[in-house]
Amino acid sequence: MEWLVIVLYAVTLLIICLFSLGQFNLTWHYLKAKKTKEEIQEELSIYPHVTIQLPVFNELYVVERLIDAVIEIRYPIDKLEIQVLDDSTDETVQIITNRVKKYASEGWDIVHIQRPDRIGYKAGALAYGMERAKGEFIAIFDADFVPNPEFLLRTLPKFKNDRVGMVQTKWSHLNTDYGSLTKIQAFWLDAHFTVEQKGREHAGSFINFNGTAGVWRKDCIKDAGGWHYDTITEDLDLSYRAQLKGWKFVYREEIESPAELPVLIPAVKSQQYRWNKGAAETARKTLGKVLTSDIGWNHKIRAVFHLLNSSVFLLLLIAAVLSIPMLYIKEYNPELSLVFDLGSIFIIGFLAMGFFYWVSAKATHPEYTFKYFIKNFPMFLAFSMGMALHNSIAVVEGYLGIKTPFVRTPKFNVRSKGDSWKGNQYLNKVFTPATFMEGVLSIYFIYGIFSGFKLEDYGLMLFHAMLAIGFAYVFILSVKPIKHA
Repeated sequence: MEWLVIVLYAVTLLIICLFSLGQFNLTWHYLKAKKTKEEIQEELSIYPHVTIQLPVFNELYVVERLIDAVIEIRYPIDKLEIQVLDDSTDETVQIITNRVKKYASEGWDIVHIQRPDRIGYKAGALAYGMERAKGEFIAIFDADFVPNPEFLLRTLPKFKNDRVGMVQTKWSHLNTDYGSLTKIQAFWLDAHFTVEQKGREHAGSFINFNGTAGVWRKDCIKDAGGWHYDTITEDLDLSYRAQLKGWKFVYREEIESPAELPVLIPAVKSQQYRWNKGAAETARKTLGKVLTSDIGWNHKIRAVFHLLNSSVFLLLLIAAVLSIPMLYIKEYNPELSLVFDLGSIFIIGFLAMGFFYWVSAKATHPEYTFKYFIKNFPMFLAFSMGMALHNSIAVVEGYLGIKTPFVRTPKFNVRSKGDSWKGNQYLNKVFTPATFMEGVLSIYFIYGIFSGFKLEDYGLMLFHAMLAIGFAYVFILSVKPIKHA
């Protein structure tokens, strides 16, 4: 039994280390990309017909802001169609109706589309709208976004190459400074929208549409088989099907699309659940096709790390839970000290991950990189550890093929500290068994700290402290909205 624990612990840490080295590789490519000469911004010589799709479901607090922002996008009015793909069942319907009537009366080609059913959730809505879309290109914005007025004029020139199927822009944030939770999310998302996306693009490997703030060539969507709803990350699924068909994707870090970050843990959990379960579902569906495709092995390896990335949470949870028994195994088996000393090699993975986030911090906050990094990196690590149980459940469900409904992320229209989220009718205010277990795990890792002192083995003390803080933080913030319900 002791050897089983040792081997499982070592294997999980080894795989986490490999994932970290994969991120280091992307960081190297990102730095190489930044050294290349910046592209000159091209201007459109002709204006193709564009359809902007706004898929919404019960977005009482933000839908008016979204529609108003889209109307501000600079583009010839006779070449622009706006589809509000509305699956709502509450007052959102009337808000949209009023807004669409107002702008239609002013000459805008804007339509309010309501399906007879919600089959396929967001993917179904996008497919339903595309059947009726007039545009040669389709831009998509989720309800929490406030598009830049220059969005189309800056993205459409990238389709000059007729094999470019999609252009993705960088998410920026409307409410980073609202609190610690929004700062942590911004820190993580900035790394994805700088190092990961640009690094993969520079390497010539597959990147992904992020579900919003991007533009598709309609022919690309059709050629790839259209929107599927057998996974809950229809964006990642379509991205891989399109690129396996030979379509090229472009990522533009310099084009920012502002959006609102969730300000409460229940909303973050809904988002994280969908992203992590959907990634596992897409890996289950697509990985075999990637490995048997004719792309290079270097691209296949990056695709494997990309599709299996959500598995890191499951590996982290296993390693964390086993780390306390490992303290006692080490104490009572001194003859195995060499085996445990070899474990220090895994610090390489930690350093690689630290470099990955350092480069991201430098790219997004060059004016105070060190202060920003030192303040946010430990917070991010602890939070990621605290989310390990929740995200592991999502990953396991995805790999096992357990189907659940599309879980929307509640929107708040909260941008500054003076804004209040209380009274939001979309919050999930249920105390779940998983939340209870997060509280239990925080106590378990406090016991790990105690065990370190008892055994005079301080090697895992910082690890257990961050786990205890992370799970306690997530537990407390999960209970807080319930108390204020």
